Amino acid sequence: KIFQAVVSCIGRDGTIYIIPKSFEIELNKLMTEIQSNFKCLGLLEPYCWKKGEACVVRGSDTMWYRGKVVEPGGSTLQVQYIDHGCIERIPQCHLYPTTLYTAVPPFCIPCQLYKTVPIGNFWQQDAVDCLQELLTNEEVEIHVQELPDNPWGKLSISLYFGGMSLSSFMAYQKYCVAEDCQDISELELPEGDIPVPPSYMLPPLPIPGDTFPVRVTHLVSPKEVYICLDPSTNLVKQSATEGDANCDSELETLDEALKWCNKSVESFPFLTHFRTEMPCLVEYQDGLWYRAKLLSIEEFDPVKILVQFVDYGSFSVVPTSRLRHIPYHLLKYPVQAVRALLAGFKPALYDKNVKRIPYCPEWSVEALWAMMECVEGKQLSASILALSPEVTISLYEDDQNLVHMKLIEMGLAELDE
Repeated sequence: KIFQAVVSCIGRDGTIYIIPKSFEIELNKLMTEIQSNFKCLGLLEPYCWKKGEACVVRGSDTMWYRGKVVEPGGSTLQVQYIDHGCIERIPQCHLYPTTLYTAVPPFCIPCQLYKTVPIGNFWQQDAVDCLQELLTNEEVEIHVQELPDNPWGKLSISLYFGGMSLSSFMAYQKYCVAEDCQDISELELPEGDIPVPPSYMLPPLPIPGDTFPVRVTHLVSPKEVYICLDPSTNLVKQSATEGDANCDSELETLDEALKWCNKSVESFPFLTHFRTEMPCLVEYQDGLWYRAKLLSIEEFDPVKILVQFVDYGSFSVVPTSRLRHIPYHLLKYPVQAVRALLAGFKPALYDKNVKRIPYCPEWSVEALWAMMECVEGKQLSASILALSPEVTISLYEDDQNLVHMKLIEMGLAELDE
């Protein structure tokens, strides 16, 4: 059975308490009736409370709720709000014993994640905190997997919030191990796809020493860039060799495939499971969908994912609503942007009074802007110096001058032998 519910509480042991949306009207009726029947204060005279005894509880919002004594003793008692699941220590003067509503079953249902084992076999405090932050008062989708043996036991469920599997998310965060991997993979993949999408392919790289046309599609720092090896502008300028023609044809085919995807994107499922480097489609600011890969989860409430657009090299943090499964045939095209390090120069001497790039403080922001002016939208050429451990290139302007020479002239970089 699949239904919508609101998470009313996360117990200290990680129990997830849910109220089905279909119960809300009846619960509101009951709450109205309780308020009209109890207009008094709590029980002020001494009373011998028993474990499991039914009562009504005056909450901090001055409303009366159905409760059950969990642990008697002293001036305060541990009481569970049976229609919400939470347990609090309550002064006796805020309680009133009653059997008026014991025939009505609790409206909240205690649940546990199906075939999901917490690290250490119980939910650690940081995992419980994460569950509380993610789920409390949120509307979720519940897939019932297994009924409890005991009617008062926990319902085994798969839970989805924002289209994402909670078990998969908690396993990704290393809080647990999701045993039923087959179940997860069935839910995460559109019909006809293979069980685990492969990674993107890299394009074939030119032979080291050869000079070839490139276009810079993204700068991380003055020294780290993403290049497109076969810009279409170059194919117009030069007579196409057989190899160029094949690449051009492939680019057109990728463009056509992406156009088709953008027309059909509403039929692709949202992502429900996440792993690093996982291929996907991501909606960009222009409203179009592009090929990308997942890198990490950046925010929890709401969930936002760091992605990289593989055909450009640029990065973005997006909500899960802008992530969809990628059709398998889009993975056969090599990525169009290749990461490369530029050789021949290094940062100028560090000056703490100059604004630095936060994630790359050895470089000044001014150097980054200067490099952007040198390469942005321009037809350049490159020569590979090394393929490992990282692709390292020399980058040239039209006149065959090294691009970085302008930074050296401006005093923003130094020659590096």
